[in-house]
Amino acid sequence: MASRRRLMRIAILSLMLIPATLVIVVFMVVPAVLTILMSLTNLDYRFIWEWVGLANYQKFVTDINTLIFVRNTIIYVAGTLAFNVGMGLLLALVSTHIHDTIGTLMRALWYLPRVMPSVIYAFIMMWIFSPMDTGFLNTVIRGLGGQPVPWTFKYYWPFLFIVNGFIGCSFGMVIFSSAIKAIPQDYIIAAKVDGASQLTIVRRIILPLIKWHIAFVVAYQTLSLLASFEYILLTLDGGPGYYSTEVMILQAYHLAFGQYLASMRYGYAAVFVSVLLVIGLVLSIVYWKVFRLRELMAEPKME
Repeated sequence: MASRRRLMRIAILSLMLIPATLVIVVFMVVPAVLTILMSLTNLDYRFIWEWVGLANYQKFVTDINTLIFVRNTIIYVAGTLAFNVGMGLLLALVSTHIHDTIGTLMRALWYLPRVMPSVIYAFIMMWIFSPMDTGFLNTVIRGLGGQPVPWTFKYYWPFLFIVNGFIGCSFGMVIFSSAIKAIPQDYIIAAKVDGASQLTIVRRIILPLIKWHIAFVVAYQTLSLLASFEYILLTLDGGPGYYSTEVMILQAYHLAFGQYLASMRYGYAAVFVSVLLVIGLVLSIVYWKVFRLRELMAEPKME
């Protein structure tokens, strides 16, 4: 009888997992397999799957520009990730330590770039950081008697960190704010009674209690940034100069869709995506082990 109930339970659980399993297979596994298969062909505008084996991967390894794309990807992911997490944490701490209404308004305003159309947001940021005298910042600097600064030509990486960071930090800000608000006030009150400063409370109580949320945001945003190129494309498009900000995923886009018929090198573009897929899988395993994400999923760490 017990065995029959156990089988019935397994059957019901299996049925409940079918929809999620189908979604994962159709929208994640199948595209990943097709991308890897595509990278083994010279598929182009003719849409003929001609098998070339590892020739595309050999070209990827021997191409002198590959190191530039890899280096740019590391800079872009590391810099934007640091900005996203750091700014998101700072905003969460500030907005949860002021009046609740003002804090909510502050978080809502910082969320505007995320809900704004991408093209409009990119246009506004290009106007603010324009290297021309008519740009917003340069207009202010000239009004103060200074010299215009070629922002996007001289400081293109900080510019991209800010452009992407203003979007990405709102995600961490919301998660960190929720986590901070969930901390029992007894801990904070007890620390204040013992004479702890606000900085000590943040360092010794708040940050340790939201470490799981920080770990999740770091892992999630790292994997997201590997496949992120939207605002690089809309603002600098890999420039200025020779591949100055061309990351791997943007190069894949340019190879596949950069120019009408002149590109459409889908097979070679798929190599970049396949390499990023492997890097993402490796980083997922590393984060899983280092951040002990299994414990995060096993049981809640905060009341």
